[in-house]
Amino acid sequence: MFRDDDKLGGFTDEEGKREFIEAYHSAMEDLPKSTEEFLVETEFGEVKVYKFLEEGTGSKTPLLLLPGKAASTPMWEPNLKDLMKDRPVYTIDLLGEPGLSVQTKSIVTATDQAVWLNDVIEQLPEETIHLLGLSFGGWSAVNVTLFKSEKIASLTLIDPVYVFGPIPLKMIIASIPASIPAVPKSIREKMLSYIAGGAETDESEPIGKLIETGMRTYKSKLPLPKKITEEQLQELTMPVLGILAEDSTMHHSEESMDVGIENLKNPLSHMVMYPNASHAINGEYPEKLAKNIVEFLQEVDLNMKQ
Repeated sequence: MFRDDDKLGGFTDEEGKREFIEAYHSAMEDLPKSTEEFLVETEFGEVKVYKFLEEGTGSKTPLLLLPGKAASTPMWEPNLKDLMKDRPVYTIDLLGEPGLSVQTKSIVTATDQAVWLNDVIEQLPEETIHLLGLSFGGWSAVNVTLFKSEKIASLTLIDPVYVFGPIPLKMIIASIPASIPAVPKSIREKMLSYIAGGAETDESEPIGKLIETGMRTYKSKLPLPKKITEEQLQELTMPVLGILAEDSTMHHSEESMDVGIENLKNPLSHMVMYPNASHAINGEYPEKLAKNIVEFLQEVDLNMKQ
């Protein structure tokens, strides 16, 4: 899909699309081989879905991963191998972001975003799923749950954006150049480094190259998320694991921690703070994340059986 109007997200031109797809497939080579990959038709476009399954885990409730902004399935390279040792894992490329999903209808509201994601969840064959979102993917996870998706057994929110607190104004201003394709690459890299809490972007590394290429060649036309309110957090009846990065640039971590503790009502819900972690937390602490996530999901599964 090439960007031919001001309503649909898409690649700016054919050359940019080719460059992105080459970077995408290169980054996918570092992931375990998927057992299935398919497209799911939704009201707002076709969504690319992968399933990763390790022998002996197929009977467990699967985990669906939602990436952050301008990211796609390859971003899970640091985490996927450890997570799929415990249970089946689905990944998707978000509609309206660079990836192999193709947006065909304008996404205007939070309800629109919930509708297409719920379409995907409902078409997965399992009766229930666990949902995990990183960064903007965390907002997407809460948003679709508030839409009353009935198959979601739990939420895991990794340094989510607009969930437990607002993005600081300084961060909003800094992120604008990173999202404009025409901005010089050197400036975009500095902004991406700031967003990640000072971590340098490394284009020799496949994921870094993929994200930079996507931001340069793809024009997203998604609405800015509205912050999840404390009243909405209280509506989440399923267990929620919130994992926050102490040094995140995307929210005030201590304040966000307090909001989560005060408003998540399920007895199995809890909040965890990672000291010295940045918003690039999934690449900084993959083993610790996997341990926390697996223990949480196993506890939820055990509670569901009782």
